[in-house]
Amino acid sequence: MDTSARFSVGDGYAVYRGPATDSAPHRHAAFQVAIAARGEVRLVDAAGTEHRGAVLVVAPMVRHRMLATAHLVTFFVEPQCVFAGRLRRRYGGGIAHAAELHAMSEGDLGPASVCPAGGIDPRLLRVMETLRGDAPPMADLAASVGLSPQRLRALAQAQLGMPLARWRGWARLRRAAEALQRGRSPADAAAEAGFTDQAHLTRRMREMIGLTPAVAVAALAGPVPRQGRRAT
Repeated sequence: MDTSARFSVGDGYAVYRGPATDSAPHRHAAFQVAIAARGEVRLVDAAGTEHRGAVLVVAPMVRHRMLATAHLVTFFVEPQCVFAGRLRRRYGGGIAHAAELHAMSEGDLGPASVCPAGGIDPRLLRVMETLRGDAPPMADLAASVGLSPQRLRALAQAQLGMPLARWRGWARLRRAAEALQRGRSPADAAAEAGFTDQAHLTRRMREMIGLTPAVAVAALAGPVPRQGRRAT
């Protein structure tokens, strides 16, 4: 039996493989496709309703928590991607059953699937790309693409289903994960990604991915013992 867990980051997506125990309530800035390699995935939504299935799709900004799952594969697909557009059209904006995705793999998220969807405003895409780095204040970002801050916020909500501040947080987590995978220390990864300190990084991981502060860094850095593992 596999007793390790792994969290890795690709172009436009991330993927977790391993066991999960009950997670903290959280919301993603990406689509989540949670797949039970055996049995069922169980999620509880903000209203307390339990959802069970071989595969569940969770839209961005939907508050939920994961219940214990022994063998889990979960993909996080960034909301501007072609593949995210397919998920949005087919499964809507909540939690949905998606048994037909049980065989989903990283091969399904190749370059054609993780490139920006055609329906996303190119001005919004430019802002999102800028937010992957050390971005200026939002008002300056809006001005750089010829929009008012109010119009930019409305565009993000309409086309992504989330505030841009949430996207900025997700982009910083990606940068931290990439730094950890390059062998940077947790403190250095936090600084490189724009977090105040390591504690700030782990708090944000719990809020946005559902990992507890005690195990979040280990999950992103590489395989760890199964005991005590939490996943999204």
